[in-house]
Amino acid sequence: MWYIILIFFHLLFATIWVGGHLLLSIGYLPKALKLKDESIILSFESIYEKIGIPSLIGQLITGLLLFFNRINDYSLFFNWNDFTGRHFILKIVLLLLTIGLAIHARLRIIPELNKNNLWILTIHIISVTIIGILFIFVGISIRFSIFY
Repeated sequence: MWYIILIFFHLLFATIWVGGHLLLSIGYLPKALKLKDESIILSFESIYEKIGIPSLIGQLITGLLLFFNRINDYSLFFNWNDFTGRHFILKIVLLLLTIGLAIHARLRIIPELNKNNLWILTIHIISVTIIGILFIFVGISIRFSIFY
């Protein structure tokens, strides 16, 4: 039962995280680019950040618990030759890319965001959305042995 509860919350958090970024990429970003109005993005981010960041943290916690539940030998976590280890490595790489993009956007892009550099944030938004979709693909692969 514990495993099912973990999967439920992991999927709930992933839905919020990836769904929010898809909404931003498909719904808000095109309008902001068309109007060259960065406030559209900033307005969405100010609302979404309140549930997006906790969802990312929730995914991290539930993901680690799911891996701990799945593996008994912790030396396999970073073993590319092991099925679970390979997935753990892929998830960590995707997480580090996400965190790196988020830190860069928060510290370097957003403080100086204007209509002339909105394209830089656009690259970040699309990248994080693609990474989120890859997170889902790797997660499905764990359940259905795609990268066996």
